Amino acid sequence: MADVRYEQATKLYSGTDVPAVDALDLEVEDGEFMVLVGPSGSGKTTALRMLAGLEEVDAGAVLIGGRDVTDLPPKKRDVAMVFQNYALYPYLTVSQNIAFPLKMAGVKKAERERQAAEVARRLGMERYLGRKPSQLSGGERQRVAMGRAIIRQPSVFLMDEPLSNLDAKLRVQMRADIAALQRDLGVTTVYVTHDQAEAMTLGHRVAVLDHGRLQQVGEPRELYDRPTNRFVAGFIGSPAMNLCDVTCEHGAVSFGGERVELGPAVANGSGAVVLGLRPEALEVGLEGLPARVEVVEEFGADAFVFSSAQIGGEETRLVARTEARRAPAQGERIFLRVKPEEAHLFDAETGQRLGA
Repeated sequence: MADVRYEQATKLYSGTDVPAVDALDLEVEDGEFMVLVGPSGSGKTTALRMLAGLEEVDAGAVLIGGRDVTDLPPKKRDVAMVFQNYALYPYLTVSQNIAFPLKMAGVKKAERERQAAEVARRLGMERYLGRKPSQLSGGERQRVAMGRAIIRQPSVFLMDEPLSNLDAKLRVQMRADIAALQRDLGVTTVYVTHDQAEAMTLGHRVAVLDHGRLQQVGEPRELYDRPTNRFVAGFIGSPAMNLCDVTCEHGAVSFGGERVELGPAVANGSGAVVLGLRPEALEVGLEGLPARVEVVEEFGADAFVFSSAQIGGEETRLVARTEARRAPAQGERIFLRVKPEEAHLFDAETGQRLGA
């Protein structure tokens, strides 16, 4: 096992002036499950491939266990990678696919089969050892791919969107399985996904990237409760945070004509700002900002009320969270009130968080 460090790691593809990964500084602790998340083109997969040795590092360095591996080939980095497309050998059995790294290392057949059977047992795949990949479901194929990585006993696991080809129900089950497996093995893991719900579920810490730059890294709850900038605020959370352009005067903003005090942290703030409100920070009540319900999405005991309202003379879409049994109907006129203690404030120009 080992820690991982990116030190100003940069990747610039030919034909472009904008780095795919721009001076990335990130440390993954020994045994930690770190998730890299971001939209398409954010640089997360490139960063993972730089760690694996599949992409050259144009500037900076990548270290594993304190050893500079920037210029080492993949096979000398002691990492194992799991891809989204499984990358199994179709003509080999499950046992042979899992044991393939041992075969390449010259391990004798009997020992390969013993270790493959043990890994398969751990993954709940012992019944399938004699089958070919074509005889397996998508989830079973992904377990085989994970088994092939586990049997190598690498210092670091690298996972590139391993669940993206699975259906929604199976993804949820596989998330739980991967989290339990990583906890049992205690192996440093770097996991890439575009699904922020997956990131928040799996990661000990989550690193959010956008346009090749690290925006914020922290525990999932920290990213949700204290986003460092407007991008993280809008990306983390489902539904996304409501972001409204408003004017701050002496520590308060006008939200649809209602004055919202934002507390001592921004008591002297003035000018154009962005007010961020999670759905649970908006109450559906009898007074406040008038809005019209567009859609109501029910999730068991809770419901998300999507509505439109006039803020600063512009039509603005807002989403509030409420009890499903008290949810308004589509087309109904409602009123929204802000919970000031749950409001976030961002600089209108830089997007950086204001106040505590």
